[in-house]
Amino acid sequence: MSKYTMQSFLQQTAQNDNAREFFELENPYLLEVNLNGRVWAKLGSMIGYTGNVKFEREGVLEGGLGKFLKKAVSGESTPMMKAEGQGRVYFAENGKKVRIIYLQNEMFYVNGNNILAFEDAIQWDIKMMRRVAGMAAGGLFNMQLGGTGMVAITTHFDPITLVVQPGQPVYTDPNATVAWSGNLTPSIKTDISLKTLFGRGSGESFQLAFEGQGWVVLQPYEEVYYAQAG
Repeated sequence: MSKYTMQSFLQQTAQNDNAREFFELENPYLLEVNLNGRVWAKLGSMIGYTGNVKFEREGVLEGGLGKFLKKAVSGESTPMMKAEGQGRVYFAENGKKVRIIYLQNEMFYVNGNNILAFEDAIQWDIKMMRRVAGMAAGGLFNMQLGGTGMVAITTHFDPITLVVQPGQPVYTDPNATVAWSGNLTPSIKTDISLKTLFGRGSGESFQLAFEGQGWVVLQPYEEVYYAQAG
């Protein structure tokens, strides 16, 4: 008898009922939220749910006028939605790997393309890297997340975390930079030469420079940013 039976398939892919934290990884690419209240997630990332859950796109002025203006200026390409109610909700994004981080009165920054979901108790704001905006198609923005609660981020493949120490700055490709500790503020390091002006190389004509004491998370993949119309 074949080992590839329907029963075998169902057993291998069945949801895990053993673990029931608010955020759980069903597999490396799939986030399960055991919802009893409200959670924020990237718009369009929900792939299924059970129970009584209502989904609503983030309001234009939700979070205040200041946050709305930041979105308008940055051309922010990651609209958020809120899921409210009771049930289990499943989130994923383009087969990217999901990582769960439990913040304990901590703060860090995440590239807008790499945020998937976070608890309602988490405080968040949009931070635009202004000098980068004119250099990258569509600009680069990041989200400041802080407080106590769970956050889920995504990466293409397995990320690496680099330690930043005083006097030993870390330089990164903006398109591969996922997150960094809250006490670091990236600056721009340009490397304009004849080589960067012709053919390939425009993506490496500037980097982010991290100095001080902290950490930076990178993914082995260069994200593509698209300019927003309108």
